Amino acid sequence: MDRIRIVGGTPLKGTITIGGAKNAALALMPACLLTEETLALSNLPHLVDITTMANLLAQHGVMMALNGNATNGGHTGRVLELTAAAIGNTTAPYDLVRKMRASVLVLGPLLARCGEARVSLPGGCAIGTRPVDLHLKALEQMGARIELDGGYIIASAPGRLKGAHIIFPQITVGGTENILMAATLAEGETVIANAAREPEVTDLAECLVAMGARIDGIGTGTLKIQGVERLHGAEYSVVPDRIETGTYAVAAAITRGDIELVGARFDLMESVNKVLMECGVHVEETPRGMRVRADKGDINGVDIMTEPYPGFPTDMQAQLMALMSTAHGASMITETIFENRFMHVPEMTRMGARINVHGSSAIVRGAPKLSGAQVMATDLRASVSLVLAALAADGETIVNRVYHLDRGYERVEEKLAACGAKIERLKDGVAE
Repeated sequence: MDRIRIVGGTPLKGTITIGGAKNAALALMPACLLTEETLALSNLPHLVDITTMANLLAQHGVMMALNGNATNGGHTGRVLELTAAAIGNTTAPYDLVRKMRASVLVLGPLLARCGEARVSLPGGCAIGTRPVDLHLKALEQMGARIELDGGYIIASAPGRLKGAHIIFPQITVGGTENILMAATLAEGETVIANAAREPEVTDLAECLVAMGARIDGIGTGTLKIQGVERLHGAEYSVVPDRIETGTYAVAAAITRGDIELVGARFDLMESVNKVLMECGVHVEETPRGMRVRADKGDINGVDIMTEPYPGFPTDMQAQLMALMSTAHGASMITETIFENRFMHVPEMTRMGARINVHGSSAIVRGAPKLSGAQVMATDLRASVSLVLAALAADGETIVNRVYHLDRGYERVEEKLAACGAKIERLKDGVAE
């Protein structure tokens, strides 16, 4: 099993290119099921989760062609064409869905286009229960019949789904995306109140509009969708990844370095940039993206609470905890989205971080220095937080179980090494 070896203590300097957003791409890809024509997605990241979604769509009958690559033209040079001319299978099997929670996003499109779907209950990172009951209740409001049997969601909708007024009791990104796709082909108007406002949801809505959907209120908490008879193909570029951007911004800060993040969307980084600037990091927009710089001794502890967008993202909580572990003074980090998202804390304490967890909050007292150690990743964002801590630590760190990392970060060692990091991937203990 792959491991990553890091020798810390080097301030990172240089440029890092930001790829397309994993979480946006994972919602955009199932949108191909809504039309028999081709959906061409550019700026697509090359990640394990993207491959998993591609495999899932292929077994539904989607034909795919990959044109270009990341070498010619950067990430925008990679274009995936998805054509669901005929859907021969409406079952999303357990062996694929268990690998990734986003697999449940085939449910809405399959039900809307085919009138039936059989989708395994999803898996993914062990960071909380994240039930899909909000998805199912909303689909029932649209006329779907839902049963749970043998670990599968069995859904049917005789005729077309019907428009409905849906009020989510709590914000759900996946639920908003599933219902948004289903509503594009439903009969009449669907209103989604308390809709998620994440940029990835906005990206999906804009892609659906490019495919012929009629959607009002994009980017707000209320989406209005007028169902249409059919959608058509489109060409669409995936939004840059704000979590990858934030992660490498923290890499610059935690090493007290200076990195330009090329291709980053500064306007999507407001909550993260606000926290970084509050703790003493220099952040500025550039013609190519954004620049992040930190000076030795200037980082101070700040309090953070995760919230739905436009609040501070839960997917950046672990990374900021790593940074706060190297700051002056104390900080409190409160997690309001997922209940099991402090699993990286014991591993960070092995490196000398001073962290105490009290329920949904963690008190972080900055340590004079972190020390290299053997650590183990527990989920995607936890794994990259350990890499960040290792970049700042004295000595050598070995991060085990990095398959989590490969689900969400493309060429992470290469990107960090280009900025001066001493980092390498080990396969069975041997450098790659």
